[in-house]
Parts: sequence; C-alpha cells; structure tokens
Amino acid sequence: MKWAPSSNRQTGDLNRVEAPVTLRGYLLCAFAAFGGILFGYDSGYISGVLGMNYFKMQFGHSGSTDPSAYHGYLYDTWQKSLITSILSCGTFFGALFAGSLADWIGRRPTIIAGCMVFSIGVILQVASATVGLLVPGRLIAGIGVGFVSAIIILYMSEVAPKAVRGAIVSGYQFSITIGLLLASCVNQGTHNRMDTGSYRIPMSIQWIWALVLATGLFLLPESPRYFVKKEQLDKAAHALSVLRGQPVDSQYIKDELAELVANYRYEIENMRATWLDCFRGGWKPSGNLRRVCLGMAMQMMQQWTGVNFIFYYGTTFFQQVGLKNSFVISIITTVVNVCSTPISFWTIEKLGRRSLLIYGAIGMLVCEFIIAIVGTADSGSQAANVCLIVFTCFYIFFFASTWGPAAWVVIGEIFPLPIRAKGVALSTASNWLWNFVIGEITPYMVDPDEGNLKSKVFFIWGATCTLCVFFAYFFVPETKGLSLEQVDRMLEETTPRTSANWVPHDTFADQETRADVDKMAGDMGTAHLEKAENQTDSNV
Repeated sequence: MKWAPSSNRQTGDLNRVEAPVTLRGYLLCAFAAFGGILFGYDSGYISGVLGMNYFKMQFGHSGSTDPSAYHGYLYDTWQKSLITSILSCGTFFGALFAGSLADWIGRRPTIIAGCMVFSIGVILQVASATVGLLVPGRLIAGIGVGFVSAIIILYMSEVAPKAVRGAIVSGYQFSITIGLLLASCVNQGTHNRMDTGSYRIPMSIQWIWALVLATGLFLLPESPRYFVKKEQLDKAAHALSVLRGQPVDSQYIKDELAELVANYRYEIENMRATWLDCFRGGWKPSGNLRRVCLGMAMQMMQQWTGVNFIFYYGTTFFQQVGLKNSFVISIITTVVNVCSTPISFWTIEKLGRRSLLIYGAIGMLVCEFIIAIVGTADSGSQAANVCLIVFTCFYIFFFASTWGPAAWVVIGEIFPLPIRAKGVALSTASNWLWNFVIGEITPYMVDPDEGNLKSKVFFIWGATCTLCVFFAYFFVPETKGLSLEQVDRMLEETTPRTSANWVPHDTFADQETRADVDKMAGDMGTAHLEKAENQTDSNV
C-alpha cells in the first residue's frame, strides 16, 4: 500500500485478522472525516463575526469606550463570552446523549440526526437580530455538533483499517482546519458589508456542510462492530465486505469478523455496557475507569493547549493589542493550521501517537513562553507584534501536526467495544466542557476593562502545555499499528511507557467462533444463490 501512510506491528498469520487496504475502502472510510468541516466552520466563523462593525451595531449598544468598538457600539463582555461559549455547552450535552443513541440506533443514523438538529440551530442563528435569539440558535446547533463530533470519531475508528486508522482519523482534524479556513475566508469577504448579510451569510453557509455530510452518510455502510454488538453477523459481514473491498465469503472477511465477534464475547463476559460500566475496573491500565479518565483528560489537555483562544478570539485579541489587519492575520494563522495538519497523516503512523503528543507539547510551550516573555518585556512595540504573529504561527504548526489530530485518534482506539460509544462520548463531552470553560473565561482574562492580560495570557497556555508533556509521557499508551481488539490486549499486558514495544502474539477467535462465522457465511451464500435462481425462474 504505497499510496497511503501505514503502520503494522505484526506479520504472518496475525495479519489475517484484517483484509489488505484498498484505495476504495480507504476513501470510503475517509469521507466521514468531512464532519470535521461542520465542526471547524461552526467554531471558527464566530471569531470574525464578533469583529464585524455591523454586528457590533446590531447586537451591541452605544457608549462603549473599548478601542475595538465601532463608533461607540459594542456588546458587553458577558454577551461576547456567552455567544461564543454557548455552542460548547450544547455540544457537551449533545455528545453525552449521542453515546446512548449510537448504541441504540447505530453510528450512522446518529450522525445524520445530528445534522438535522444542527440545521435547526442554523435557521435560528440566521433569523436572529438580537442576542436573545442568537444564543438559543448556537445552543441547538451545538447539540447537533455534539452528536457529530462524538460519533464521527467512533465511526471512523471502527470502520478504518488498523494500518491507516491514525491517518484517516487525523483527516477529521484536517477537515476541522479546512472548516476554520473557510470560515475565515467567508468572514473576510463579508466583514465590510454594512447590512445583515455581513453576519447572516457566514451563518447560513454552515447548513451546506451538514447537508453534504448527511447525504454522503446515506451512501456509506454502518459500522460492522455495531452489528457485532447487536449479534447481526450477516449485516456485519456485508458492511465489512463493502469497507474492505472483498467478497462477503472471502477468508479475509471471515477472519476479521471472527476476531471482532470473539473479542466482543470476551469483553461482554465482564460488563453489561451500561454507563456505570464505564467507571469500573479500577486504575489498572486495562480498567474501564482508567481508560475513561485517560480519554477525558486527553480532550481536556487538548483544550488547555490554548489553541482555541486564537480561533475563537484571535480577531478581537489582535485588535486589542494594536495589530492592524486582524482579519488578514486570522486567515494567516488558519492557513498555517490547514497546511500543518496533513503532516500528521504520515507522522502519526510512522512515529506513533505517544511521541507526537510529547514532542508537540514541548514545541508549543516553547513558542508560548517566547510570546509571553517578549510581549511583556516590550509591550506594544513592533518587535513584540512581529514576535506575536510569527510564534503564534509556529505554535499553531506544532498543535496542528500533533495534539490536534492525535488526541482524536487516541480516544477512538482505547475503549472496548461494549462501552466504546459511551467512552468516546464522555471524552468528546470533556472536550466541549473545557471548550466552554475556556470560551467563557478568556474574555475576562484579556478584555481591556477586565483582566487586560494581553500577551501575558500566553504564560497560562505555556504552563498548561508543560502539564501536557508530563501527561503524555506518564499516561498515554502507544496504539499505532494495532486493531482495536489488539489494543485491548496490549492495555492488559503493558504500561504506557512500555506499550510501544508490545507485539501481538495471538488472536481472540477460537474454533467455536470461527464455526459460527463460517455457518453465517454459508447461510448468506445459500440465500444469495436461491435469490439468483428465483430471479432466473421469474425471467424465464
């Protein structure tokens, strides 16, 4: 497979637990990453809209002395904070609810339902002329984004081949960056308009991404692991056949399905797949409690790198520190974000998740402390402004190529099938909870009439990135090149610091499981033959 980055830890018969990767199968799995555009655009457009002069007049009030006000018109700090952070509040609850819904109706229908809920929120946002309607619209849209952001990661992790799973799930983060860039470009094109189109055009374009994602998912198969969980092995085999580009009676399909079934039966012996099971197992490396804490902490630390400070408040922050062309600077930082993320497609499979997280955090903390020190020592100078722009770009480069994609990849890999949907939902909800907290408190830290920290805020982000280094080193296992079922076995037998050296040594599938799968394949073959014969008779 020379056309895609890949990793593999086993050879010989153990490779038979999964079919070879085909280009068609790769593209089918990769399409789901489009959901990131919806997430990224919705998160990114608000930064530019908050900086638009007409929006300040429409949603603000007169009498402000803030230097970023338009002829004295500006919204209050609490309104700015609420408009931005309420989306994350909705996504928090949406992600939690989606965990149960995905186990009930399936991964694919849950994502499609999320697109529908999101569309309702978009309608309210476009119709808004006051904060009173804009906030509920953002809240409802957030619930839909919560559905999508949690279950897209789950779906992609379950359908992607192990050799390219990291690269495919990294595509989700890449799509987020494209969404952010598209939002910046649209904002740049409308911010000089002095009518409602200045903010309604960026808001309405959100609906396009939801429509494309929902339509595309109608054409993709359901996760085969969901069908295994429901004991619908015939449907699981058919889904695997589509995803792997192999006949349904292929030995590759039989071997992979047997491994999925055997692993699920092994795991379900000790848990009933309830929310309470997510918090059982204690602190041993393979315990559900430790896995859930790891996933939730991973997403918390990703938020505390501080990158969303730039994407949520970058435009207004650059205005406050005296930089001209703040909209152009925001586009530059977003372009850096987009161009840096594809690097992870290769590095996440070749270097691994754990190494990316450690060295990425080191790179970010260095950049953040440089910005903070120079900005504090020479505040307002040309040198400090150039330093802010340049090292913000380096900082975003390190985030986009490491913590941005790797945090999403890891949470899709560490949970056993019985609680995977709920575990990913809890982890994603953690992301949105801390997204909400940061979105809520940041204006109070940097606004001139509040904390007025200016560049000093980067001391905070530098300190939290330092914590990210220790977190990744002591708690994050290496999962590259393993099937999701092999990750379970690896967690049982290693610690995070020794996990990179673990090599699979057996499979879960036993003779009984293989016999069940062979019987199912035989029944499907017989049914297909009878259907063909009946069709022939009717034609005669």
